[in-house]
Amino acid sequence: MTRKASKLKIIPLGGLGEIGKNITVIEYKDDIVVIDCGMTFPEDEMLGIDIVIPDITYLVKNESKIRGILLTHGHEDHIGGLPYFLAKLNVPVYGTKLTLGLLENKLKEHNLSNVVLKEINAGDKLKLGSFSIEFIKTTHSIPDSVAIAVNTPVGMVVHTGDFKVDYTPINENIMDIHKFAEIGSKGVLVMLADSTNVDRPGYTMSEKTVGDTFNDIFLKAPERIIVATFASNVHRIQQVINAAEMYGRKVTVSGRSMLNTINVAYQLGYLKVKEGTLIDINDMNKYKNNELVIITTGSQGEPMSALSRMAFSEHKKIQLVPEDTIIVSASPIPGNEKTIFKVINKLIEVGAKVIYESLADVHVSGHACQEELKLMHTLLKPKFFIPVHGEYRHLKRHAELAMELGMPKENIFIAENGNVIEFTKDSGVINQSVPSGNVLVDGLGVGDVGNIVLRDRKHLSEDGLIVVVVTMSKQEGKVIAGPDIISRGFVYVRESEDLMEEARNVVRTALSECEKRNITDWSTLKSSIKDSLRAFLYEKIKRNPMILPIIMEV
Repeated sequence: MTRKASKLKIIPLGGLGEIGKNITVIEYKDDIVVIDCGMTFPEDEMLGIDIVIPDITYLVKNESKIRGILLTHGHEDHIGGLPYFLAKLNVPVYGTKLTLGLLENKLKEHNLSNVVLKEINAGDKLKLGSFSIEFIKTTHSIPDSVAIAVNTPVGMVVHTGDFKVDYTPINENIMDIHKFAEIGSKGVLVMLADSTNVDRPGYTMSEKTVGDTFNDIFLKAPERIIVATFASNVHRIQQVINAAEMYGRKVTVSGRSMLNTINVAYQLGYLKVKEGTLIDINDMNKYKNNELVIITTGSQGEPMSALSRMAFSEHKKIQLVPEDTIIVSASPIPGNEKTIFKVINKLIEVGAKVIYESLADVHVSGHACQEELKLMHTLLKPKFFIPVHGEYRHLKRHAELAMELGMPKENIFIAENGNVIEFTKDSGVINQSVPSGNVLVDGLGVGDVGNIVLRDRKHLSEDGLIVVVVTMSKQEGKVIAGPDIISRGFVYVRESEDLMEEARNVVRTALSECEKRNITDWSTLKSSIKDSLRAFLYEKIKRNPMILPIIMEV
């Protein structure tokens, strides 16, 4: 009797059916490697939530199997969840120099000092358990990006990470296309590939085109120039600095995350800046406006970002004037369009000249369009394909693209977060699911806000709150004082005295009914108050506030 062959498991715990929160698990027998651990921003209905991270319950349960975390690059949607992950799991982290530099900053903020960080370079190979791993140089909007090839006992798995094919990159570090071709010629069992830009035909423009646009804008700008971009887009920051140096301008920085990134990238040699170009924000008044460039955060219209505070005249150091030229060098993350244009409208109201993506080539994507994705499929020639990094429409379109290139439909897996996709040398199947989903971070609380709390917040935000306070006698069970009614976000009490008096009478009636029936336990009394008051208010003004009865005994 032959022993049943072990299967390779690939488990995406985030990044499927969504933008961000990317994390993928590769498992064989008693060995697990994890690729990336990102975060995403909350959706509109996640009231008060700061960030969203992946549910790693499955990994906590299998901690003894984890051989390491492999990082593709240093963007928040790939490393932002790591401090929360590493607070629970003590496993080594492998990444390139800049990626680990940015991660170290995050770990300091979270007071995590005992994490093992292992620096690798593109081209390096390492062995973790039953896996042989190779890091392949790619181009993206941040330096030091890599794809990861994991050779397993079942076959080769290649995760592209975020990439685009840029033949004229900023740092002259061209993607290692030869390595992809070499790996493809040896045979690839499974490819997981970035799907963010799959609905865009053609090629993504080179980052250098943005530099040409900056040079043109800087030449014509009469006064101060303010550039808002993603803090982690080191290539874009380099282009701003290059243009500033070309026209003899000084550069200052606003926004904590932007300062952190620039410090790390500069110290590690990824930003080239001439002596005296960068100045402290407090020294701006020593220079004329036409000698200044400000690099800032806020390209997504985030309410607390530096650009938003400038737009609404709340920035402590920077007051906008009509002669300012403001460049928003980013495209909206899906769902952020409204907040971005709210800020842009406010900036235009001030009188500043605002240049954004639809007006000039001030932004190019860091993600591959259709022709680059076709090149990756053709180079690697995988037997099976899992589209990752994208909403469902992106994953579906990427699957169609693979079919157009001749891949059989049954070899493509449009998976969901938590699906376990099992592979042998010749077959693949989605077999089961493990826990996955969103863990919500609110302040210092991680995962303590769930659906019930969010539902209450939504209820409060839409309908307001009524607190009913009643004082009762401990001996006789009769009402001594009240009911008093406090309203918050429901009606303005001083203008609704008649309604409040009627509401008090409804509560009195409910309590006297309970008294007649000799009901004294608090939960029944509270339910009676809630039900009668809710019915009254809905009938009277068609509103349904949250009702909170408080009973005190004396």
